[in-house]
Amino acid sequence: MANSQSDALVVFGVTGDLAHKMIFPALYAMVKRGVLTVPVIGVAFPKWSLARLHNRVTNSVKRAGGIDDKRAFQHLLSLLKYVSGDYNDSGTFAAIKEALGDARRPAYYLAIPPSLFETVIKGLGAAKLAADARVIVEKPFGRDLASARALNKAARAVFPEDSIFRIDHFLGKEAIMNILYFRFANTFLEPIWNRNYVASVQITLSETFGVGKRGAFYETAGCLRDVIQNHLFQIVALLAMEPPAGRDFGAVHIEKAKVFAAMRALKADDMARGQYIGYRDEPDVAKRSDVETYCALRLFIDSWRWDGVPWYLRSGKCLPDTATEIVVELKPPPQKLFADATRKSELPNYFRFRVSPNSAVALAARVKLAGQEFIGELRELYLSEDQPGEESPYDRLLGDAMAGDGALFTREDAVEAAWAVVDSVLKHHHRVRFYKPGTWGPKDAEALIARDGGWRNPSRK
Repeated sequence: MANSQSDALVVFGVTGDLAHKMIFPALYAMVKRGVLTVPVIGVAFPKWSLARLHNRVTNSVKRAGGIDDKRAFQHLLSLLKYVSGDYNDSGTFAAIKEALGDARRPAYYLAIPPSLFETVIKGLGAAKLAADARVIVEKPFGRDLASARALNKAARAVFPEDSIFRIDHFLGKEAIMNILYFRFANTFLEPIWNRNYVASVQITLSETFGVGKRGAFYETAGCLRDVIQNHLFQIVALLAMEPPAGRDFGAVHIEKAKVFAAMRALKADDMARGQYIGYRDEPDVAKRSDVETYCALRLFIDSWRWDGVPWYLRSGKCLPDTATEIVVELKPPPQKLFADATRKSELPNYFRFRVSPNSAVALAARVKLAGQEFIGELRELYLSEDQPGEESPYDRLLGDAMAGDGALFTREDAVEAAWAVVDSVLKHHHRVRFYKPGTWGPKDAEALIARDGGWRNPSRK
């Protein structure tokens, strides 16, 4: 089963927004590449006809970029089937079994609210539809440590661990994969990639827009759960992990899990919470809501390599820029040979990884200016990594899951270890501080990082 290809894809929640925005365009791309040739069975509660599902798919693909291969698109439509039913009704799973026909190794994709994950997984088990199958679960996988453990237990009661694919679309981005490659494919990096040379690490994921129509969801999640505990922690793991024993995904997962296990549990004073002015006026948001739309934290990894090095993470909505960027700041030279190179006002050497909106890697080094005096300036050696024809994250991740390749997914122990880091501050934290839209968050966030020179806002290139 480990290396076998799934012979059907069942999409729960096929009428929802996630399917419309992300999944249908990904399926179209997979058909065009020739990697999707098996039946696709959509499952949802509404009593839709197959023709209505076809119209939904057509609208989705047109909005995502258009239909540029009519033969491939017609092939995608020919693969579709639809099952309507309640996830609590055993009859729904009987109808899925009938729709699967001769398929014996289906992949079940749960593009549904997290509250329904356990219901569907148990339904698949009760209907004996889990043998030789895979289940793909959308984030968030739990909302705290206890719920993550309960969900893992429920999933493991029906599926073996290597058949459970916990999907985080962030890990499917080319720029995120490049971080792992850059770290272990270059000889020059390893000698300085540790506490002896690295002063601090900053990771920023900022968005210019607010919650929009997602107010009800955000009231149950908040920025810490929605972005930091999963997306940004995954970046930390890739940057902080030890070299894996091999290139196989099992070896990578082992080292990433060790990073999460070594993270020091957060306390309230390690975190600054903010809420943009106007959030409480958004649809489905409580008038006195204390949910954070901005979160910044100071994190430590108690390992040999990173002991004492602060990791600063922040994310928020209604900020000045939409970007994801990492800055690894290096310590200054040990001897103050050139005064300008050691002034606090001067930026230190650093590595910069830009994840979005474009992909890039940069190294900042000081270069002497022309003239007799030894005065220089910081310049970047800049490498743009954007490549035409990149697979979308969902295109890549769905294809990998159906092929049984778990490299870009998260494992049970890593999920629980990551939740353990934030579990205490999910309940015990300071109240949110308000910030104006278009600013970089509340003043508390600046105080958090003041001793390390302040936040480095994302570059414009």
